[in-house]
Amino acid sequence: MTAVLAKGLPEAEATDSTAPDRPQQPRRSWTPVLRLISPLVLLVLWQVLSSAGIVSDKTLASPAQVVAAAAELWFDGSLQDALVVSLQRVLLGAVLGILVAVLLGVLAGFSRIVELAIDPPIQMLRTVPFLGLIPLFIIWFGIGEQPKVFLVALGVLFPLYLNLFAGIRSIDGKLIEAAETLGLNKFQLALHVVLPGALPQALTGLRMSLGVAWLALIVAEQINADAGLGYLINNARIYFRIDIVIFGLLVYAFLGLATDAIVRALEGRLLTWRKTYQGA
Repeated sequence: MTAVLAKGLPEAEATDSTAPDRPQQPRRSWTPVLRLISPLVLLVLWQVLSSAGIVSDKTLASPAQVVAAAAELWFDGSLQDALVVSLQRVLLGAVLGILVAVLLGVLAGFSRIVELAIDPPIQMLRTVPFLGLIPLFIIWFGIGEQPKVFLVALGVLFPLYLNLFAGIRSIDGKLIEAAETLGLNKFQLALHVVLPGALPQALTGLRMSLGVAWLALIVAEQINADAGLGYLINNARIYFRIDIVIFGLLVYAFLGLATDAIVRALEGRLLTWRKTYQGA
C-alpha cells in the first residue's frame, strides 16, 4: 500500500537518505517458553490440591489421573480415531465458513446496497444460540455429518465477517483520496489500499472464528454422534469417567491454542509492514 502511494511522490520526498535508521526490535525467542509458565503453575497447584485431598477426585480428577486416562485412550486407539473425525469436521466447517465470510464481508464492505441486503439478517442470525439451531438442522440435514459441519461453519462465519467488514469500513478516507489522486481505479484501490488496510482486523476475526469453531464442534458432536471427541466425552459422562471428560476438554483447549498459534504466525508473516507497540 505504501509502495503504491510512494510512486506518486517526488523522488526526493519518497526516499529520505538522511532519515535515521530505526533500531531493530530484539527477537523474542523466549516468548513461547514464558507463555507456558502460568499454565504449569496452575497444573502443579491442581495436583497439590488433589493429592492433599482438598479437591475430591469425584469432583475433579487429578492431573495424574487425567494422564493415565490419556494413556488408556491412546493405547486402545480411541483418541486417534476421535481426533481424525473431529479434525475433519472442523476443517470442512472452517473452510466453508471462511469462504462465505470473506465473500459476504467484502461485498458488504464495498457496497452499501449489499450491506443493507445481507447485514441485518446476519446480525439477527448471529444472536441465535447454537443449541437453538440443532432441531432445525436435524430436520433439514438429518443426523449425519452435514449438520455438524454447518454448525462449525456458522461459528466461523460471524466473527470473521464482522471484523472484515469493520476493517474495510475503517480505512482512513484521506488515504482513499490520496490513492485516487494518484490515478488508482476502483479495483487497484481495493487491491492495494483497502484490503491490505483491513487485513489486521480480518486476521483478528480469523483468530476469533477458529476459537469459536471448537466451541461449535462441542455442540455439534452432541447430535447423535458415533465418533469424535464429543462422542468420547459423552460416553465418559455416561460411565462417570471424570478423568476422560477432563482430558477431552483439555484436548479441545490445546487444539484451539494450536489453531490460534497458526494464525499468530500467519500474522507475523503478512503484517511485517506494520510497526505497532509490542508492550514493555
